[in-house]
Amino acid sequence: MKIVDVIIVGGGQAGLALAYYLKKKNLNFIVLEANPAIGDSWRDRYDSLRLFTPRKFSSLPGLTFPGSPGGCPTKDEAARYLTDYAEYWNLPVRTGIKVVKIVKDSEGFTVHTDSGDFYSRNVVAATGPFQQPYTPAFSSCLDSDVVQIHSSGYKNETQLKPGKVLIVGAGNSGAQIAVELAGSREVYLSYGDKLYFKPLTIFRKSIFWYFDKLGLIKAGLNTRVGRWMKNQPEIIYGTELKSLLQQNRIVSKARATEATGTTIVFQDNSQLQPENVIWATGFRLSYPWLQIPGALDDRGYPLHDQGISPVPGLYFLGLPWQSSRGSALMGWVGRDAAYIANQLS
Repeated sequence: MKIVDVIIVGGGQAGLALAYYLKKKNLNFIVLEANPAIGDSWRDRYDSLRLFTPRKFSSLPGLTFPGSPGGCPTKDEAARYLTDYAEYWNLPVRTGIKVVKIVKDSEGFTVHTDSGDFYSRNVVAATGPFQQPYTPAFSSCLDSDVVQIHSSGYKNETQLKPGKVLIVGAGNSGAQIAVELAGSREVYLSYGDKLYFKPLTIFRKSIFWYFDKLGLIKAGLNTRVGRWMKNQPEIIYGTELKSLLQQNRIVSKARATEATGTTIVFQDNSQLQPENVIWATGFRLSYPWLQIPGALDDRGYPLHDQGISPVPGLYFLGLPWQSSRGSALMGWVGRDAAYIANQLS
């Protein structure tokens, strides 16, 4: 059994940022990543995915994101950057290792994996916000003739059959996929709440430049600005979807509420019979392997204060709004990573 000071579960952007700081502090640690390769969490997403943060605001601590600072990187660039980051800093990442169960005793944690057991005085769960793809229960009522794909499993149009495409969910993923398919398909977009669009640039500067200068990204949850930010509706970055909706090249539909056979029913009682449905309905946090009393609430979500669990020695990193709006974004997760690293040392 390998014994270390810290085990980081998850080798994505959060886990690597923390690893950078722990190495600087000369702590004995390892990073366990379930995917076969570093960066797969980005590499496996849909082909047309681009980050909405430009390269200038997508760097992890200690290594600048390569390329034109003002451009938004592709998902493959993000994957390659994470791979290069781990190699550049020679971080001790073990890939292809799935954590099965973590239990605690009086001295520390036993981490059971499909490749053997590890023991540590501290554990950091850095598996990020995109863990368990969510689809509404009524999706199971659709016939098998209807192609159904969650946005996490969608790659490109070749996975679809000929005919109409209904995209359920209008967050940034749903918006990007809808725009991609509108050039060659009859596309419908189902959503409940009003859509709020923001341009990627204002006066030739990234909107994130303004967010950063105004302190909006870093504002803590305990501040008035932070609380105001958290209560804002989700923003769709870019205006392509807005234009296509206005031109009726993408048809808006109300919230999808039920399904039967080949028919989707919407909140306004209208119906549609799509040949394809892409569920851009988000993710749920999921920690079935964290079998420690007091670590999770009744919903299975982490109990923590800025990433510090009430369970001694247990920490979380990369959660949405862990401390601020930037907590789950590549360019700002380093702030929370530095904080957790200081707690560990």
